Amino acid sequence: MSVGNGTQREWRVTGMDCGSCAAKVRGAVERLPGVGNVDVALMAERLTLTLDVTQTPPESIESAVRGIGFGIAPRGAPPERPRGAFILPEGAFPDMTAEHAPESPARDEAPSEEPAAPSWYRTAKGRLVIGTGTLLAAAWGARLVFPAEVAHWAFALATLIGLFPVARRALAMARSRMPFTIEMLMTIAALGALVIGAPEEAALVVFLFAVGELLEGVSAGKARDSIRALSKLVPKTARLELGGSTREVAADRLGLGQVVQVRPGDRVPCDGEVIEGTSGVDESPVTGESVPSLKEPGSQVFAGSINTEALLRVRVTRTAGDNTIARIVRLVAEAESARAPTERFIDRFSRVYMPAVVAAALLVALVPPLVLGGDWGDWTYRALALLLIGCPCALVISVPASIASALSTGARNGLLMKGGRVIEAAAGITHVAFDKTGTLTLGRPRVTDMVVLAGSEAELLALAAGVETGASHPLGQAICAEAGRRGIAAAPATGGRALPGKGAEAVIGGVTVRVGSPRLAEERGALEDGVRTRVAALEAEGKTVVVVMRGDVPLGLIALRDEPRADAAEAVRQLGALGVSPLMLTGDNPRTAQAIAEGLGIDHRAGLMPEDKVAAIRDLRSGARVMMIGDGINDAPALAAAQVGVAMGSGTDVALETADAAILRNRVTDAAGIVRLARATMANIRQNIAIALGLKAVFLVTTVLGITGLWPAILADTGATVLVTMNALRLLTFRPSAL
Repeated sequence: MSVGNGTQREWRVTGMDCGSCAAKVRGAVERLPGVGNVDVALMAERLTLTLDVTQTPPESIESAVRGIGFGIAPRGAPPERPRGAFILPEGAFPDMTAEHAPESPARDEAPSEEPAAPSWYRTAKGRLVIGTGTLLAAAWGARLVFPAEVAHWAFALATLIGLFPVARRALAMARSRMPFTIEMLMTIAALGALVIGAPEEAALVVFLFAVGELLEGVSAGKARDSIRALSKLVPKTARLELGGSTREVAADRLGLGQVVQVRPGDRVPCDGEVIEGTSGVDESPVTGESVPSLKEPGSQVFAGSINTEALLRVRVTRTAGDNTIARIVRLVAEAESARAPTERFIDRFSRVYMPAVVAAALLVALVPPLVLGGDWGDWTYRALALLLIGCPCALVISVPASIASALSTGARNGLLMKGGRVIEAAAGITHVAFDKTGTLTLGRPRVTDMVVLAGSEAELLALAAGVETGASHPLGQAICAEAGRRGIAAAPATGGRALPGKGAEAVIGGVTVRVGSPRLAEERGALEDGVRTRVAALEAEGKTVVVVMRGDVPLGLIALRDEPRADAAEAVRQLGALGVSPLMLTGDNPRTAQAIAEGLGIDHRAGLMPEDKVAAIRDLRSGARVMMIGDGINDAPALAAAQVGVAMGSGTDVALETADAAILRNRVTDAAGIVRLARATMANIRQNIAIALGLKAVFLVTTVLGITGLWPAILADTGATVLVTMNALRLLTFRPSAL
């Protein structure tokens, strides 16, 4: 449809519990004029599309979704209870007769307390199971007490009553131009069984279908709850300091720069910086790191982490909608739209699969009686059983169920991946390229030597700090920190800018001052033989050297050293054990790079500009699948060039936005954890596909041969769906860090 004047719209859709539900919602709105770019996220319960309101108003979208039995509400509005009698209402709806649930926040707002989910027997699907089960038991009782003819009608009545909501949904789908649904196949099969005189089996099939629907809903709810649990980590209130006193306020109302108190045992209500106090903070709810992290003035804390020892005063650095937990929830929710190639293939296959099975059922019903003189009743019965095998629910849910579980497990362990495409790509990784500074090393270099060529150390450091004021690169921050430690004020500077891969420059006292690598100084013709010798000597000690220049005149050298992370060598070992080749890419000088690389046992390429890192990644990609891990602005192009780009959690926002995944707890060994989780997920997906197709194939053959009938056929569908979902939920217990 034409959507040239369309705008992006978003709704929350409740009642979806399998892949076919999402497909039904998509199909219901895609056919409307002015609608495009339709995306339905099952676990996030999100419908987004581009809508031209001059052709279709938003109310028509909502009517179309409600017409097929789902609840729908605009983003930020209270979620709506689904109207379909056999659609499971969301767990936050304790009053099943209410039209709406208590208000639920939008994804980018602070979470509010939700009532506990009702017991299964209080849900619409649960009541349908109880009702159909009671009717079936009553019909069996009638067979024992009354004549066979009475029992026959009892089973027929049980079938019709239990089938009514299913048939109503099937007709709604048919009106939306979706005739090939499990509800339609169920309706045809059950009514057909009544016509050929098999009411007992028809009633049993309706009951088993209801049980399967209930189990699907419960399983999907568990997977969805595991993701939503993330948003409940942030406390509702915070102790805000105001005018010398404290008062309790809503955590989602905290503003930038405000100061809150976090007592021992309290959860931190915001992302912020500690300004007073020293305490251990348990960050395991956010990053999965089990050992409490020491926090002192200047340290950063995450919303949702737990203060364990002493009172902390924390300055708010991110609002509620932009804190770490909110960003994780947003990334996980949005990741569902980045579907894996396998999932897209399954979707295309399922659209052909169901009509093909329906056609096969028609052939089974007609060909043997007409051509071979078979019994019409017998072959019609087999065809009806074959219809029940035609729904691809288990196949459709096989991939997204595993992906949703993997995303949740990753988030709970400090590993964020932006969707199924990333997981599938990470599973096939053969090479991992690391940036050095801030990734393999701590990213906290310190000044070790200063060589003055003109002026004094104080003047040299003041000029360098003036140029590097506000720098995001660890080397620049270290220079500023050293100036602060010595009590030297940074020289006033204007027009500061980064020179990617080389350094930075600014105007001080009307003259351009540059702080950069020896290569930059060489390009400016600022190095003499004596200075080169001194630079080489410092670099041979594993130090990084920067040259401070006024114009093109060198004023001095500043040497810094950054130590490798404690787990860097172990990360290299773990990757090797997984059959993945690690490589270090750095813009640092070859001598320093070699000293670090030899200590870690890793190959390296040094002296790389940002464009050189991109070229190195592209060169590797020609014969391998590459993951790039970095943390700085200059790493962003390389992150984008790799099959999978991973940002360290301490990295810049640019790196985090560019990357396909993020490591929140700054552990290099988590690189191997991402690969392990991705491979476990793809193995789980293959198992699910084998379960779904295997059961279908077995019952397809046994049905055509007359070995199995209607009720085993429905088990082939609902049973396979439940097995696939439960198998996917096993990923929730997977530990990516396990060796």
